[in-house]
Amino acid sequence: MKKPKEKIKKIHSLRHQITAYFIGLLFLSILTITVINGAFLEKYYVTKKIDVLLNLRTTLENTDIDKMMNSNSSKGMESIPDEIQRACSRNNLSWVIIDSSNTSWLSWGENEKMLQSKLFGYVYDLDEDGDKSRTLKQGDNYTIQQSHDRFAGMDYVECWGQLDEERYFIIRTPLESIRESADISNKFYFAVGLMIIILSGLVIMVVTRRITRPISELTELSRKMSDLDFEAKYESKVGNEIDVLGDNFNRMSSQLETTISELKSANNELQRDIEDKIKIDKMRKEFLDNVSHELKTPIALIQGYAEGLKENISDDPESREFYCDVIMDEASKMNKLVKNLLTLNQLESGKDAVVMERFDIVSLIRGVLQTMNIMIGQKNAKVIFEAEKPVYVWADEFKIEEVVTNYVSNALNHLEGEKEIEIKLQDEDNRVKISVFNTGTPIPEADVPNLWNKFYKVDKARTREYGGSGIGLSIVKAIMESMNQEYGVQNFDNGVEFWFTLDRK
Repeated sequence: MKKPKEKIKKIHSLRHQITAYFIGLLFLSILTITVINGAFLEKYYVTKKIDVLLNLRTTLENTDIDKMMNSNSSKGMESIPDEIQRACSRNNLSWVIIDSSNTSWLSWGENEKMLQSKLFGYVYDLDEDGDKSRTLKQGDNYTIQQSHDRFAGMDYVECWGQLDEERYFIIRTPLESIRESADISNKFYFAVGLMIIILSGLVIMVVTRRITRPISELTELSRKMSDLDFEAKYESKVGNEIDVLGDNFNRMSSQLETTISELKSANNELQRDIEDKIKIDKMRKEFLDNVSHELKTPIALIQGYAEGLKENISDDPESREFYCDVIMDEASKMNKLVKNLLTLNQLESGKDAVVMERFDIVSLIRGVLQTMNIMIGQKNAKVIFEAEKPVYVWADEFKIEEVVTNYVSNALNHLEGEKEIEIKLQDEDNRVKISVFNTGTPIPEADVPNLWNKFYKVDKARTREYGGSGIGLSIVKAIMESMNQEYGVQNFDNGVEFWFTLDRK
């Protein structure tokens, strides 16, 4: 059956994507400015014109109108102060002031007769186009509105009202200039915006090429690494985080090459392990011999004392009770031996999987000491463990508890002299070394290498005394090797120290 072809995913150049994003952002910004100008620039100009109209109104209020009117006929425009003339010329303003009878008037700008009539119509509510005017602002003595002059065919912003008790005024400016300015401004912004987009596009293309060049190099490097080609290295230097990424790629390439080399070495070791398979049969035979030897004595004792009870060799109740105690004691030793053998077999066969977890080794040791408190009291032992702060490690907590229990139990069974047991924790880089020391007779140096072998006993008589089988340290060895940790023993003048290590990270 043919496998369906994988659909090739289309890849877009990062350089082109960045260029498109920036140009699109610039275009959107220019378009937004143009739209905002078109929608709000005229209103903004009108608001500013309203301020100009009010400023001129205030100026006219503070000017001697009678003096200007009396001299207007003889001097014309010269009677109007320069300040007012400049403001009107600069802002394209026309205005008219009339008295209540409309017989005397003063003006500036074009169409003064028409503007005079318009003001008279506003004052006496005679304006036929008043319904077409839109009030923009209302004051106590003035009204600002937008109106349409049908004769001129234009829209104006007007401010009209009362200057004093006898005079009225109107000031206006055409909206056409405002709209024309807004239109010119929009066209200018749009033209400048297009130029900015073109120039920015060229600059962005150059900049993005410099930015994306090392990324493209990293892409090619990753492709070669996926093909197990570790010769290629990142060589660009751009002075930012990409250089750090490139250095990490180089380091990863070297590590992968080393790892593959190690895997090949491990494969060779595996081949040698296969060749050593023949040794397993010999080890199995030795194991059966040792188990048979260990079980032979308790079975013989149980059988002998059981036959004595059956044949009533002694009618003394105390003797019968002694026989039963011996049978129970030997049966307990056999049960313990079988359990240890099962545990050791599971560890060595890999069936008892290691569950790595993070836990406090200080809390674990204190728990073991509390559990063995009765045994410690029976031995009159002095236990020294000064660690107080938590020390977190990574390991199988259940199995490490068994290791600590084994070490402490072993120390209690070989306790002599001052009868002191000292448990210490020592930092070693990223590891912790846990040691259990007991005062007593040092182990003969010839026996030290064999301590971790199954069924090995330094002092067989003493081991028999406390029911040891010679499997405890073999279990410790299997547990520590399953976690790739170190373990060992060290002799001192006044005792022996057993130790093991655990990872802190």
